[in-house]
Amino acid sequence: MLNLKNVLCGVLALLLSVMTPGTVFAGSRIKDIVNIEGVRENQLVGYGLVVGLDGTGDSLRNSPFTKQSLESMLERLGVNTRGASLKTDNVAAVMVTANLPGFATNGSRIDITVSAMGDADSLQGGQLLVTPLMGADGEVYAVAQGQIAIGGFSAGGEAATITQGVPTAGRISNGGIVEREISFDIAGKTTLRLSLRNPDLTTALRMAGAINTYAGVSLAHALNPTVVQLTRPPNWNGDMVTLLAEIEQLRIEPDLPAKVVIDEISGIIVMGDNVRVSTVAIAQGSLTISVEETPQVSQPAPFSQGGETTQVPRTSVTVEEEEGTGLIVVREGVALSDLVEGLNALGLTPRDMIAILQAIKAAGALQAEIEVL
Repeated sequence: MLNLKNVLCGVLALLLSVMTPGTVFAGSRIKDIVNIEGVRENQLVGYGLVVGLDGTGDSLRNSPFTKQSLESMLERLGVNTRGASLKTDNVAAVMVTANLPGFATNGSRIDITVSAMGDADSLQGGQLLVTPLMGADGEVYAVAQGQIAIGGFSAGGEAATITQGVPTAGRISNGGIVEREISFDIAGKTTLRLSLRNPDLTTALRMAGAINTYAGVSLAHALNPTVVQLTRPPNWNGDMVTLLAEIEQLRIEPDLPAKVVIDEISGIIVMGDNVRVSTVAIAQGSLTISVEETPQVSQPAPFSQGGETTQVPRTSVTVEEEEGTGLIVVREGVALSDLVEGLNALGLTPRDMIAILQAIKAAGALQAEIEVL
């Protein structure tokens, strides 16, 4: 009879060994860090009219393109309005944009974005009329039409107006129908390039090594920090699609450069895990100088002859120096968590931390690249 306790211990040990960090669950999948050659979106754009607005459309006097488009559309429908005085404000001229996914087939639907061109106040409740969407080559690849959904609103009267979000732009979910396919025979390819979304030489070599180890033959090699070329082996039982499906689930550990990204406008700091500093001492304090003007009025004595009321300037200047925390030593080669802990110990604001990081870089003690947005 088997000992139930020993069986349970064995199962637990097996689960712990499978879930140990650094095994198959570690790292990123190849499909999440690369773009495949030929598998891409294509941008489409078109010009159209939105109707059905509740008096929030373009004023035809200030938007001549809206008037011309409205007249042309009515002429195509058999209505002649040339020379007539059009005063409607329920129509707006818009630009329509969309992304055509790779391998989209005829009849499939895509989302579109609609943005006002003229002086329309809002597109709420509007209906986009049939609008051809063209690619960079001037060919029509999709046609858009539908009810617009906006993410904001605008309301007000003669003395006050409230606007939330952007009521002059909206989306139509599944509002475009694909009319032309972009053909690309990926299955028949014998060689294909994989492009890293974050170029790095070490990551490219790791990816090529993982693919070759899995396949047992040398079918991938890094051309540069961005591109890994994949060659389908002659004895492979399948096409390139099958090969990509096999290798895109492989996991590797991407290598990251030592970089500090700073957004001075919003005060955001992002530091990579490989950021290191040499031994450096940091002190921080602030000096505040306040100048206050309190002018006073000087009047002449009672019953004086020829006296005038004058303004006498009074200025008060104060200097306040904030007591710092003294010098804090950051040891050489500390990890990112230790560097952040040392900077936080100074009680800094994000903007003070930005200035200190730039000063450390200027001193040559920050072993990382600083990128200012």
